[in-house]
Amino acid sequence: MASRFKFVFAVSLLLLLLDFCRGSIVGVCYGRNADDLPTPDKVAQVVQLHNIKYLRIYDSNIQVLKAFANTGVELIVGVPNSDLLAFSQFQSNADSWLKNSILQYYPATKITYITVGLEVTESPDNVSALVVPAMHNVLTALKKVGLHKRIKVSSTHSLGVLSRSFPPSAGAFSSRYAFFLKPMLEFLAENQSPFMIDLYPYYAYRDSPNNVSLDYALFELSSEVIDPNTGLLYTNMFDAQIDALYYALMAVNFRTIQIMVTETGWPSKGSPKEKAATPDNAQTYNTNLIRHVIDDSGTPAKPGEKLDVYIFSLFNENRKPGLESERNWGLFYPDQTSVYNLDFTGKGAVDMTNGTNSNGTTWCIASSKVSESNLQNALDWACGPGNVDCSAIQPSQPCFEPDNLVSHASYAFNSYYQQNGASDVACSFGGNGVKVDKDPSYDNCIYLTTRGIIKTAARNTTAIANISSSPQTEVCPWIATFFLMTLISVVLNLGNVLDTSF
Repeated sequence: MASRFKFVFAVSLLLLLLDFCRGSIVGVCYGRNADDLPTPDKVAQVVQLHNIKYLRIYDSNIQVLKAFANTGVELIVGVPNSDLLAFSQFQSNADSWLKNSILQYYPATKITYITVGLEVTESPDNVSALVVPAMHNVLTALKKVGLHKRIKVSSTHSLGVLSRSFPPSAGAFSSRYAFFLKPMLEFLAENQSPFMIDLYPYYAYRDSPNNVSLDYALFELSSEVIDPNTGLLYTNMFDAQIDALYYALMAVNFRTIQIMVTETGWPSKGSPKEKAATPDNAQTYNTNLIRHVIDDSGTPAKPGEKLDVYIFSLFNENRKPGLESERNWGLFYPDQTSVYNLDFTGKGAVDMTNGTNSNGTTWCIASSKVSESNLQNALDWACGPGNVDCSAIQPSQPCFEPDNLVSHASYAFNSYYQQNGASDVACSFGGNGVKVDKDPSYDNCIYLTTRGIIKTAARNTTAIANISSSPQTEVCPWIATFFLMTLISVVLNLGNVLDTSF
């Protein structure tokens, strides 16, 4: 009996460790409110081709669930608002749905979350009161089959659940929704489920361009805001909105609930009044978002906090009502060609159509036509959050001379550019970077190229390691090995106990 307990305990610890070591993830939302979309089987191929590991769907469509069987892609499955009444009234409805819509495909189709209701505060139907009872019934159905630890239950919300989001430290939930938010937060805390939020800095900029700068909305570093209450510095609106939610949770004494962003993104096309809805801005926002999330840097109020984020959306959806932008959030057109370039690893921006860079070898250097203050800020970012190894431009090192800002920034810009796929976005630096096709290397100062990164890995260990590693990812393999060996030992010991008992 003691050996069995040790085994269960070791397995539980290992599962917790794996969750801790996973780090933040980036997924994509797969909506189907469009004509001429590829079949779910073809969508599954597109998703795997572009290394998308996490997907959110808005219902439990049988064809979709079948298509993603044995792909390894993890799914968030939705219960639509139209089903909330049935799910909240009778346990048997939730039981039947789980049996027929989930269990038939699980675990071949990996399902990790069930979202019960979709932004109910934005719904024209008064369904808010139905959400928590429906969540309880879905959880009970999962408990009956022993899956409540593997599949978490939550619900998605718009930022409209907050009555105030600025400054972040003043974040507060709207009293209008207290009647269902309080029991929901109790449910989430008790079951260790995340608070799911749909965040769109695009709308904040579009609706208030005089108060919100475009750079601030796009994660560009030339804009920053200080929270007057905490002194915390915010360089992007996304972090500010996340922290407003954390402060709102703290204000009602729910400090342990994690946040998951179930929708965010930027449209690539809009009506004449939506000038910021462009492919370039969409690429910039999503590229910067992915790098920010994968870096596991967290937010100013929650540094290092893991944050899972889902980009909206996989395809443009032409059936959606409203302004032109509503139909143009997709990463792909229905014919499966990409709307713009994006890379989901956070380490580059590769052409999603053919996966190659057809422009030959290029380098990125600092522009000599920008102000020194902007150039210095960009250099500081590259050598700091940008994870560039800037040791070569320190005194007595090969790229220190000539000792001027343009030269030092050029080396740092190019290192970041090459390490991140040699894409146009990676040479932006807020307009301070310039692409060139002539090698800027001189004397013993060698400028990296994408092809040369592997060859120079020995000399640039720190630069390469900084792209993908953090203290968490460095220590995790050692701890995981320890626990794995412990688990093997317990299993062998358990086998010996069982052998001697017969």
